[in-house]
Amino acid sequence: MKKLTTSYLADKINGELLGEDLPINGIFNILKDSKRGDVVIRHLIDENGVKIAYKKNVSCIVTHNISQNAVLKAQKLNLPVIICDKIENANGFALKWALDKYAGNTLRIVITGTNGKSTTTHMIYTILKRAGYCTYTNTDSQSEFNTLIDPMVAKQIAEFPDIMEALVIEVSEVQGWMDRIMKDHAYQMTSIINPQMVVLTNVALDHIGLVNSIEEAYEEIAGAVKDFKGKYILLNNEDPLLKKMGESIQSSIDVSYYGEGSSLEYRDGGIYHDFELIIPDDNLPFKSHHFIQNTLAAAQAALKLKIAPEIISKAISSYKPLDRRFSVLGEKPLIIDDFAHNPDGINATIKSCAELSPGKIILVTAIRGSRGDVINRVNAEAVAGSLKDLNHHLIITSSIEVVNKANQVTTSEKKIFTKVMEENNLDLTFFDKLSDALEYAIKISHTSDTILLIGAQGMDPAKEILKEMNHEN
Repeated sequence: MKKLTTSYLADKINGELLGEDLPINGIFNILKDSKRGDVVIRHLIDENGVKIAYKKNVSCIVTHNISQNAVLKAQKLNLPVIICDKIENANGFALKWALDKYAGNTLRIVITGTNGKSTTTHMIYTILKRAGYCTYTNTDSQSEFNTLIDPMVAKQIAEFPDIMEALVIEVSEVQGWMDRIMKDHAYQMTSIINPQMVVLTNVALDHIGLVNSIEEAYEEIAGAVKDFKGKYILLNNEDPLLKKMGESIQSSIDVSYYGEGSSLEYRDGGIYHDFELIIPDDNLPFKSHHFIQNTLAAAQAALKLKIAPEIISKAISSYKPLDRRFSVLGEKPLIIDDFAHNPDGINATIKSCAELSPGKIILVTAIRGSRGDVINRVNAEAVAGSLKDLNHHLIITSSIEVVNKANQVTTSEKKIFTKVMEENNLDLTFFDKLSDALEYAIKISHTSDTILLIGAQGMDPAKEILKEMNHEN
């Protein structure tokens, strides 16, 4: 591998080097965790950030946005700065460098799609570990490390403590921040990883503003299999758009399907492969539709890798889900917490909850702050449509005491959400604070009821708030 220098790095990422050509002796890192010799990649940095980087003795800073004062401070401190037009170029280079240096001969699996990426990724990771692979995964409960916005995946791979045998990497199907859209994000990140296997979960509409139609979502997700050089592509047989995608993939690639109507499907009694029961119902920790979909995807990936069905079944039976993935936070009343934050996820989660609940569903949902009127309208319509025929009580919150500025609910977002409920003749109770919404949900509930918590950032702190209220297991 060619020795890294600041000028070589600048050339590779189409950046402008301000400062000397110096050797790079560390890894690619975030500012907070950086050490001597590291490269700090940060899409925005100010004068104070430059001072911190200098004190940490980093090799250089790579950024997309830097103030003139910060440039002058870096020059005064003789700290090289590389300015690039697209931060994803820098993080893409960092990821490729880390893979080549630390994971050159690994089994690589990429998972993407609109819903279920994190759970599917985590389940495949769990099965591989059970099968004896020393495995890395980037997935976490909030899915923060599945992008080329920052160098987190490159950093984690470089800092992995053991000899890596497999990587299971979740890739965001659509990405951007502030007013920037990362066109072809799934294609870029998957191409850099160069996986032997790609697993696609589904195609649905999310990230409105980054994509504005199901056709655009399809094109972005299809990028993960564009120019694919690996061996296996796994597709959800219950998603018509993925079935359409499968028809366009070249015949030299092993394309397989999971889900109803395929060789791997859920039927009475459990999960069957070629009509043989491989995972009995008793070994499924959850039986909600979206959990079974994720389980089928993970099981199909493992079967393609020649992992024995009994190992798969044992891994699934002992599986502990990520936080906020249909997580049970309490009993009597049953409290379920889910990250459902787009129409498909909302519909599936409410339906699964209804199948479990013998009593009333008390739904607490957080409006998606600073995401625009359109996404909040379609989310509200999904909530209204799913609740219409159910015995329910609807509670809505802006979560003002727990969200940061980037996730604050605007007046128009609140108005849109509540207006949809009025249009559908649904009563609601509104609270500015998440803590007040949760306290009210507990107060009105009976032991036979189910409290369902759904939403993205505005609902993330619910578990800790309930713990403080002594209503979390």
